[in-house]
Amino acid sequence: MANVSGWNGSELDGWEPGGLFPEQLMLADCRPEVSAYYFKEWNGFDMALHTHDSSEIMYVIDGNCSVGVKPFGENEAVVHLTKGGFILLDGTVPHRLLVTGCCRMLNIEFRFVERDGVLPSTKQLAEGEEALAALFQNPAPYVVLREFHDVHQLLKNLVLELDAAASGQELMPQLMLAELLIRIARLHQEYVEAGPDTQSMYVRQCIEYLYQNYDRSIQVKDAAEHVRLHPGYLQRVFKQKTGMSIMEYLNTYRMDKTAMLLRQTEIPVADIADYVGIGSRQYLHLMFKKHTGQTPVEYRKASRIAGYVDSRDVH
Repeated sequence: MANVSGWNGSELDGWEPGGLFPEQLMLADCRPEVSAYYFKEWNGFDMALHTHDSSEIMYVIDGNCSVGVKPFGENEAVVHLTKGGFILLDGTVPHRLLVTGCCRMLNIEFRFVERDGVLPSTKQLAEGEEALAALFQNPAPYVVLREFHDVHQLLKNLVLELDAAASGQELMPQLMLAELLIRIARLHQEYVEAGPDTQSMYVRQCIEYLYQNYDRSIQVKDAAEHVRLHPGYLQRVFKQKTGMSIMEYLNTYRMDKTAMLLRQTEIPVADIADYVGIGSRQYLHLMFKKHTGQTPVEYRKASRIAGYVDSRDVH
């Protein structure tokens, strides 16, 4: 199986060093393949500059570290990473890890090989995913991003699958690696589109978290951990961008969901509190009346009468 991400392969004729990925990913019929992976806790470490024939993701689970990257003919750039931060880099560019204290990391190295089997090629994936095409064509030798939830979970699941996969059972790791690259590509696109207004990006990520978790008990600190910001800072930024506090926004969304359930379902009012993440029926009653001017029972009754009248008007 030919490797298409090295320096010496004939597949790379004409590839200029320094880009994040080889240009052939948009042309050749290839797929990503994990070549190495490890979880490690470092306690003070100074690695020498080195290269390898693969791309690499270095993800910080806890603690902090620095990564030095020295593109050919340029001075070394030092990137500082903290919990939830990671770097995706071209391993053929000299790089090194620097840890002054303690740092737990999860690293994955992957290369690109000739496609076999039924999964789409990198070219086909990029044709269907604009963000992935942009990442594949990124001229920089590395990108630095931060995302604690999805990327971390995808990396962990991929490593667990690689540990468990028997010889010849490569389909699931291939799928999971492709999913990971697409998620990173979309995250990178968010950062690019946000530009200097990273605050808006954090607010969008917080809102997405609220939408995905409104049906369970969550607090500001949970949303702050998800976007990797201090709770007080996230609260301040969120209020500036939306005009509401995080909990006000969440509860407004919960009340909108409550109204929808009252209109469109037969779920007992007593049970709806659990559906929208509010543990007390009495509290839901008070919140909903403040939000709509009606109790949940009154609202459901009024919506049914209105629906009956509307249906008669149709006929």
